[in-house]
Amino acid sequence: MGGEHTHGHAHNHAHGHAPVDFGRAFAIGVLLNSAFVLIEAGFGLWSGSMALVADAGHNLSDVMSLLIAWGAAYMATRPASSRYTYGYKSSSILAALANAGLLLVALGAILFETIDRLFDPAPVQGSTMIAVAGVGIAVNTATALLFVRGRKHDINIRGAFLHMAADALVSVGVVIAGVAILLTGEWWIDPVTSLVIVAIIGWGTWGLLRDSVKLALHAVPDSIDEAAVRAYLSGLPGVAAVHDLHIWPMSTTETALTAHLVMPAGYPGGPFLREIAHELDHSFHIGHATVQVETGADEGCADCA
Repeated sequence: MGGEHTHGHAHNHAHGHAPVDFGRAFAIGVLLNSAFVLIEAGFGLWSGSMALVADAGHNLSDVMSLLIAWGAAYMATRPASSRYTYGYKSSSILAALANAGLLLVALGAILFETIDRLFDPAPVQGSTMIAVAGVGIAVNTATALLFVRGRKHDINIRGAFLHMAADALVSVGVVIAGVAILLTGEWWIDPVTSLVIVAIIGWGTWGLLRDSVKLALHAVPDSIDEAAVRAYLSGLPGVAAVHDLHIWPMSTTETALTAHLVMPAGYPGGPFLREIAHELDHSFHIGHATVQVETGADEGCADCA
């Protein structure tokens, strides 16, 4: 801390939303979905159903997504080092970006094949579609339930939950398409259903990509109102101004803050700063706060300039 205007910092490293260990959930999810991918792809190719093949391709990307998210969740628990002073917490953000990229690649491949099949419909066994997709509903619903309790506080867990829940709904769509084919004998229903599946997955992928990019760019998390945080700090007794306020995600579950408080009356002491850290954690879920006090109301912060 350089300059006579600086008199203290407050640090808080609480973990209001510490990551929950989902290792067992990830393991079960990977095993269930890997087995189902093999079954669905095999029956899809055998029956000629592009809807089944499309859903199997997406389920394969879900297996990869679960593996990446699982790896990131493990890395986030590794301790900090002299090189990585925040630890490996940001690996969960990288995992979210990687998962979005995988989904986009899978969507492109599925869309290419589906459009080709749309202009050249092939025979499809509706009964096979119904049976295999029915198994998919059970597998995806069971996997989604494994992550339901962690979906509110972690974009990785939320991504796993939403993917599995969406897959269950997509499987319902495949069942409906199979019934329609059995009733009408119209083969074009299969590729059209595949296009609907691609649209649903694309919509979910856009949301995941948007949120993960914002985290990677250190945007203020959506759950935190920057104006409210600034108003709280500005309204503290003795604070004349607040500047150099930064709020950013350290990971998909933890948030950090730095701020400079101009207090002309002087440094208020440790209890005052500890109370700020406590309030930021419990009211705004900012668990890593660093507050610097400046006493020179008319002086700018040389470091900030």
